[in-house]
Amino acid sequence: MSKKLNIGLFGFGVVGQGLHDIIRTKNLNLEIKKIAIKDNHKQRSLPEHYFTTDRYELLNNPEINTIVELINDTEAAYEIVSTALKSGKNVVSASKKMIATYLDELIAIQHEYGTSLLYEGAVCGSIPIIRNLEEYYDNELLHSISGIFNGSSNYILSKGFLENMDYDTALKQAQDLGFAETDPTMDVGGYDAKYKLIIAAAHAYGVVIEPEKVFNLGIQNLAANDIQYAREKNLKIKLVPVAKELDDQHVTLFVLPKFVNETEFLYNVEYEYNGVTVQAAFADQQFFFGKGAGGHPTGSAVLSDIAALRYDYQYEYKKTKGSKGLNFTNDIELNIYLRYENDDLVDLLKFLEIKESYYSGTYKYVIGKVNLQNLIDNEARIFQDKAFLAFADQLTGVSLAATQN
Repeated sequence: MSKKLNIGLFGFGVVGQGLHDIIRTKNLNLEIKKIAIKDNHKQRSLPEHYFTTDRYELLNNPEINTIVELINDTEAAYEIVSTALKSGKNVVSASKKMIATYLDELIAIQHEYGTSLLYEGAVCGSIPIIRNLEEYYDNELLHSISGIFNGSSNYILSKGFLENMDYDTALKQAQDLGFAETDPTMDVGGYDAKYKLIIAAAHAYGVVIEPEKVFNLGIQNLAANDIQYAREKNLKIKLVPVAKELDDQHVTLFVLPKFVNETEFLYNVEYEYNGVTVQAAFADQQFFFGKGAGGHPTGSAVLSDIAALRYDYQYEYKKTKGSKGLNFTNDIELNIYLRYENDDLVDLLKFLEIKESYYSGTYKYVIGKVNLQNLIDNEARIFQDKAFLAFADQLTGVSLAATQN
């Protein structure tokens, strides 16, 4: 028998309303008792008595045994989630930045207080990747996880490639549809994808990595010449997070635009859809596909976690407990395409080898091998020069310096 869940819901935005819509169609032995909101003057689709601006009406209510946290304030979300877990309430959250930033602390709190935090809705919308990494792949050696983790940036790229729409117009459409925020930096800058990657890597490899250590470069500097280059080569540009075990000592994570060819699963992942490719030692390559943005797709993932709590489901963090002591490194080599204006940027990036270079009027690019750390060291300059960078194939492997550490 499942137990009755009395829910305190934080946030009634796109995902919160989507979750409520879905719950109304189900009979799952659960009930939303109270909803905490920030603005009590905003018109709501539910009666006024459901809402409060006082978080403690939910956190201190003994009748509420489950907290669902769907707000976009990182520090407030952590305070709500940690307080709830410590008070014996189980929690479902979709706050990827908060979870990635405080994952070590959140794992420790769960172990100390015996409560459960589930967050499938924080990573890739409707795709059940966390539960699969936790359960299906728990005894599998995973070579890599990569994909399209952000529906907003993918929507913009699809509009450019498939409909010849310029970046600014595509971004405005994504914002109007609720896929992108008013400040789109989190999405188009690769930050959202990075936080999701960090969470996935914790379940895949048992390593918890601080977000500031993971390099992310987005699509803000994408120009028509870059799209034209990709078209001529029969490629598409996707914003791709990568987690890869390099050897038995090292793992790397990064987020970069990538040239994707037509033989890759990600080539046909368009608009707000997400796709996750898992490369495993024994299961080989497997692919997960689904909507990564929108209230109902994300709400369905949140509801799946809520339903699992009726049976006291918890993440066991199996690979964290059995971790081989993998060390995170940025000391890897990548083959990249760099479209640039100022020649000295090429010198700053210290290309290990150059395979191709091109110059015609205002369009200049170079393709070659660089060390990821050099990209990190010159990130501000790349952005300032409005240069566009994409990695052209899979990383070539850990460099000698990293294997000796």
